[in-house]
Amino acid sequence: MSTRKFNEKELRKLFKPAANSAKEDNGKVTIIGGSSLFHGAPILALRTASRMVDMVFFSSPQPSVGKVAEKIKSHLGSFIWVPFEEVGEYIQKSDAVLIGPGFMRYHKEIQSSKSKSQNENSKFKMKLDKTGLETKKITETLLRQFPQKQWVIDAGSLQTMSTKFIPKNAILTPNRKEFNMLFNLKCQMSNVKSKSQILNLVRKKAEEHHCIIVLKLARTIICSPDRCAIIKGGNAGLTKGGTGDVLAGLTVGLAAKNEPFLAACAASFVLKKAADELYKKVGFAYNADDLAQKIPEVLGEYWR
Repeated sequence: MSTRKFNEKELRKLFKPAANSAKEDNGKVTIIGGSSLFHGAPILALRTASRMVDMVFFSSPQPSVGKVAEKIKSHLGSFIWVPFEEVGEYIQKSDAVLIGPGFMRYHKEIQSSKSKSQNENSKFKMKLDKTGLETKKITETLLRQFPQKQWVIDAGSLQTMSTKFIPKNAILTPNRKEFNMLFNLKCQMSNVKSKSQILNLVRKKAEEHHCIIVLKLARTIICSPDRCAIIKGGNAGLTKGGTGDVLAGLTVGLAAKNEPFLAACAASFVLKKAADELYKKVGFAYNADDLAQKIPEVLGEYWR
């Protein structure tokens, strides 16, 4: 398997709308997320995705999110709010689907009742509370019902789901904590020190589960079953809340009309470049909304 630094020239390969294209020729996506606590996460994702595709459908199992979405529609009209009971219909007509941003995932970690020496190498069991179980149920049900779709899986869904539900070619966007939780690596990951060890671990999991993993570190590691790429750049401003939601929205928008590995690499590269350009102007004094606004300007350089 090859590993290389992503070359920005590959952004020229991204799908570009034809001059004579009609409505919905250039991608449709569904975004599923949000909760009573995290209203903003899926909104950031849809703000970003709506700049990539013709249509964004947005749905949440939490009724209060729908009320927020209705208010947002008054000044952000580039999405369609979908009642959750109808979400399957919109998933079916979408080119790519994002699930997880803003989903609740409260849980407790408990060690199994084995000896101390066994625990050092054993997996941690995850005990989900009611909200976490609901996230798990929704996520796994939809992934099971629509395995043929191009999925992007993020945040709460990654922290609660079982790996057996990962669809082939799905794009997973975990930070280190979510990577540990998804693959139950709490003990083992603490022993992973070198960059090459981390790369090999991501590569192994991508091969095992036939998916694309975007591990969000200072140097982002992206692996598919047959290749890996390293995305450098970015700055400490990307540790702020909501920047991962922007990445998820950008990824699903690009995945609608592009090969998933290219979409994942391009999204991470563009996000980091946008962050670096913001840093030149304002240092670390930018937030996720600023990042979502900057991304079209950066990506547009390659779409002209």
